[in-house]
Amino acid sequence: MANTANHIVAVACEQPGLLFRARQLAELFHLPLAEAEGEEFRYLLLVTDQRLELRQAGKGAPGPIYADFLAGAAHYRRKHGGGRDQAVAKAVGVRGKHLPSVFDATAGLGGDSFVLACLGCQVRMFERAPVIFALLEDGIKRAMGDKELGPLIRRRLRLTLGDSRRFLQTLQKNIPEVVYLDPMYPHREKNALAKKEMRLLRALVGDDHDAEELFLVAMTCGAKRVVVKRPRLAPPLADREPDLLLAGKSSRFDVYFP
Repeated sequence: MANTANHIVAVACEQPGLLFRARQLAELFHLPLAEAEGEEFRYLLLVTDQRLELRQAGKGAPGPIYADFLAGAAHYRRKHGGGRDQAVAKAVGVRGKHLPSVFDATAGLGGDSFVLACLGCQVRMFERAPVIFALLEDGIKRAMGDKELGPLIRRRLRLTLGDSRRFLQTLQKNIPEVVYLDPMYPHREKNALAKKEMRLLRALVGDDHDAEELFLVAMTCGAKRVVVKRPRLAPPLADREPDLLLAGKSSRFDVYFP
């Protein structure tokens, strides 16, 4: 995801007792701290008693977004999502006892990576937008406190803040079997009813204009398989037809064997 513009987002806290944590985050990610009355920012990275949230300011703004593996969509997918029959599992090559190592180059809020880790894959996630990284890191830390999920996440999920292109370009050993890409698809007016998470993330970090470059790097890094998640009717990334295609209702997975 594209880098965040620091002047439109600030760190804030819900109550005075959380100010120290808010200051830590502001310093770590080089973001302003919204302390003074009258300060206006388009987005707030808000420290609450329960979690870290991203909120858009102003009337009519959508509700907060956050990473949560203990409830909501992630919990449902883990319990009732279909296991290995899910398209993402088939796309990365989960079958029998084969559980490939996966490099998620565009982690976002970590939904697909979490599913793959629950199925047994070792997953390394890269996210370059500091605000999104902070949300995902917070979700992982909270899940680590769960008796059931904690051990699984410690064994199978690893998160790094950084540019996955540079990492893949310099990778010489421990090459993942699968590189997974889910780039932000360019906005279209006909897609105005996209999920609130997607709308807010797009407004904050923008489109992934270098998605084709990342794809080409992934295709030459030595991985056995590259998987690209796309809107169902979108053209293939870099106009390269996939070797295998798995389609769903709203999205599809283009699979390449470099």
